[in-house]
Amino acid sequence: MAADNSSTAAPAPSLRRDLKARHLSMIAIGGSIGTGLFVASGATISQAGPGGALLAYMVIGLMVYFLMTSLGEMAANLPVSGSFATYGARYVDEGFGFALGWNYWYNWAVTIAVDLVAAQLVMQYWFPDINGMYWSAGFLAIMFGLNAISVKGFGEAEYWFAAIKVVTVLLFIGIGVLMIFGIVRGGAPEGIWGNIALWSHGDAPFAGGFAALIGVAMIVGFSFQGTELIGIAAGESENPAKNIPRAVRQVFWRILLFYVFAILVISLLIPYTDPQLLKNDVGDISVSPFTLVFERAGLLSAAAVMNAVVLTSVLSAGNSGMYASTRMLYTLACQRMAPRIFARVNANGVPLMALLATTLVAALCFLTNIFSPQLVYIWLLNLSGMTGFIAWLGIAISHYRFRKGYETQGLDLSQLPYRAAWFPFGPIFAFALCMIITLGQNYEAFMADRIDWTGVIATYIGLPLFLLIWAGYRLVKGSRIVRYQEMQLAGGQ
Repeated sequence: MAADNSSTAAPAPSLRRDLKARHLSMIAIGGSIGTGLFVASGATISQAGPGGALLAYMVIGLMVYFLMTSLGEMAANLPVSGSFATYGARYVDEGFGFALGWNYWYNWAVTIAVDLVAAQLVMQYWFPDINGMYWSAGFLAIMFGLNAISVKGFGEAEYWFAAIKVVTVLLFIGIGVLMIFGIVRGGAPEGIWGNIALWSHGDAPFAGGFAALIGVAMIVGFSFQGTELIGIAAGESENPAKNIPRAVRQVFWRILLFYVFAILVISLLIPYTDPQLLKNDVGDISVSPFTLVFERAGLLSAAAVMNAVVLTSVLSAGNSGMYASTRMLYTLACQRMAPRIFARVNANGVPLMALLATTLVAALCFLTNIFSPQLVYIWLLNLSGMTGFIAWLGIAISHYRFRKGYETQGLDLSQLPYRAAWFPFGPIFAFALCMIITLGQNYEAFMADRIDWTGVIATYIGLPLFLLIWAGYRLVKGSRIVRYQEMQLAGGQ
């Protein structure tokens, strides 16, 4: 008689909890410290003045802090790779979670393409005669390989990618402080005090007024995007109840201090009226404010070094994006909100089919073989611009309703592995400010004599698309807003 092997059959492969606390911290840092700091920070200072730039980073930083604590509370209670898409479906509406998930997958899948085009532009610094498509193909293959090996392989790669950026920022701040006090050549005190005096001239330190401050807030918001990757990685964290709260606390302060101190050093060493700060472009790293400061310190090879750091930054962001979008598509498939084929996991705990689908979207970078890399870069950047803010809005809404549901059901808040402070002010403040930035991203298009419909569509297409997907799901599936009494609030590992 044949033996019954049903009880001894090997369990189906699943995601593995191999990410440690140091991986979580560096994944979030790697996703949020990139060209926004190394390249765009100069333009931020020149547009809003040193005071405006610092104020924008601190206010948006406060918003991000509340968003991270909101996400941390939910992720520590229910650590899943679907993160806020799962929370949106549980605590708001199934259709809301569906739209959030697809929005976020699309956001990071397209962002990978953006990063690959940026890598092409950076590589032109050394190899101007080589077709950029070859660089994109090579870097895409590397990202695919790092994600296909295992989650631990991805975590280690991202740890070292992010470490390079952290060391660069710390080195920059250290050299900048030495220059400010005249210890390093190029930072004579009279030059520093001259820059400070310039802050009081005209409309400084808040150059450009309120309009410039709003414009800078949008750039700053984009710079901070990626901090929410902690929530995505929670599903594969070794000890989420312990590691997620620790990562939330550490990452926010590190990122905020990196940005604020870097902006302060740049403002003290380079006048905000310096025309070179207006030229910041990912294709011309030689005018990065980091490069300018290093060169004034006598480090003549700064341009080449910063070029390598920016290349590391874009590859790190693309690597994180591939991980995040793959896990989001996997979770959607597990919840029957995407084709089931994307829920398949190989023996190494990697959702390979979801990874392949994400890689195909990232292949949009090859459009540079038809159009100019600069044109494709701007086009893809506009396509993905709104989606990150939509994800943040979803986090704020989900957390507010999660906590209200907890209170309505009479559950003990002390039982939560991590509890966000300042509720309900935190999520309400984050939602309001995020909404203002979202709607104000391209308000200039409405201020002209004739509305710039091309700019409006390119900037805002993500918002009506999100609402359309949500409404379509509700219409087809008949979903509704989840009542507080009916919420499934129990956590789990």
